[in-house]
Amino acid sequence: MASVCFYFQVHQPLRLKSYRVFDIGNDHNYFNHAGEDSRNNRLILERVAQKCYLPTNALLLELLQKHSEFRISFSLSGIFLEQIEHDFPNVLTSFQKLVDTGRAEILSETYYHSLAFLYSHDEFMRQVAMHRDKIKKLFGVTPRIFRNTELIYNNDIARVVEEMGYDGILAEGADHILSWRAPHFLYRPVGTSHITALLKDYKLSDDIAFRFSEKSWTEYPLDAEKFTRWINSINGNGNVVNLFMDYETFGEHQWEDSGIFQFLRALPDAILSHPDNDFVTPSEAIARYEAVGEIDVPHFTSWADSERDLSAWRSNALQEDALEKLYALEKDIYATDDHALITDWQRLTTSDHFYYMCTKWFSDGDVHKYFSPYESPYEAFVAFMNVLQDINIRLKEAQGTHQKKISTRARKKEKEKRACTQNTKREQRKSTRMKTQSSPLRRRRRPFVPARYTTHYTSTMDGIVRVDNI
Repeated sequence: MASVCFYFQVHQPLRLKSYRVFDIGNDHNYFNHAGEDSRNNRLILERVAQKCYLPTNALLLELLQKHSEFRISFSLSGIFLEQIEHDFPNVLTSFQKLVDTGRAEILSETYYHSLAFLYSHDEFMRQVAMHRDKIKKLFGVTPRIFRNTELIYNNDIARVVEEMGYDGILAEGADHILSWRAPHFLYRPVGTSHITALLKDYKLSDDIAFRFSEKSWTEYPLDAEKFTRWINSINGNGNVVNLFMDYETFGEHQWEDSGIFQFLRALPDAILSHPDNDFVTPSEAIARYEAVGEIDVPHFTSWADSERDLSAWRSNALQEDALEKLYALEKDIYATDDHALITDWQRLTTSDHFYYMCTKWFSDGDVHKYFSPYESPYEAFVAFMNVLQDINIRLKEAQGTHQKKISTRARKKEKEKRACTQNTKREQRKSTRMKTQSSPLRRRRRPFVPARYTTHYTSTMDGIVRVDNI
């Protein structure tokens, strides 16, 4: 039996505008580019919504209503959800309708689609909690499966995610991890007790995501029947086919005129025509199938580029310098309690900023250039470091303000303490007097009244005599 597990990543970053050195200290709005180009975040999101999100969501809803066996799953970054919630509520509604069917699962990830696990355990935990809360607020569900940014994975991530209470985690089914094994089974990460790893079938996934419209590809054109034959060949040699890809594959990366929507519309019918095939969400796959063995991934892997490692974000001095300087500010940033400053710093943790700084060549370099809004990796680096310099200036100002607030609070507390001490002493003296006055041993004395002396004179036989009377 072959169960197909569709997972789609949905993410749109907040791209930095061309932030000049003259803007440092003067302009704190880093993401508000208003030009008619690829740095205008609202313009890009509107275009992708019209080409991909709205039509694909409508098609998937139609397929879910038509086929009770059809299943899909998503991870939607927090920064993406912020943008559609604010600017395109109709897009948010279209995703909510899919989830309301009960057959579209939402996965957890870092809120800002960040590399936080590589640099800060605390920030990683914060962002995962933020994302979980956002999903609960917008969709009314609590995710049980975790998917790290760009499928970045190793043994340590699996252990931490298990400790956080998740049942499963997604990872890349890279050849150097699996060796002779296939990605069509579930595996138990080394050092864990119950969490299960679902591994991407990168060949079949990339046939749709990257090669679908490539006319030089030997399998071009790809239709639902041909793809289903490849799925059918796994029957007896695996349990689940994990098709993981960017959601923007449909309509944005593979344009409508490529036939991608016709392919997607026909695929459930074609796959379900085989009696041994069906669809599952990641949670359903874990509930249905047992892990067949352990998977040991000591080094980081990802689904990016041909190396399937971290080189898309950490392969040159520009990226390393930017990342180190960014995360070096973390503790000081949070200590300010300045919400606007903290939010801007967190938005800078989005992995895309460092992806744009990649200096790879050949085919991977072309992919990076396709996604980047900048003319070169160096322009991306300059804009980022200028913004980081402005963040530093705001940090120092916030620290001064924060210190003043602390001093003011300290003086107020000291004043309140002195007043409290004085009141306590006053009450103690009053209490002592009251106790003394009410004591049975205390005797009341008559008030002293001085004697009254009167002097007069009287006559006797002996003559006049002075008499003093009391």
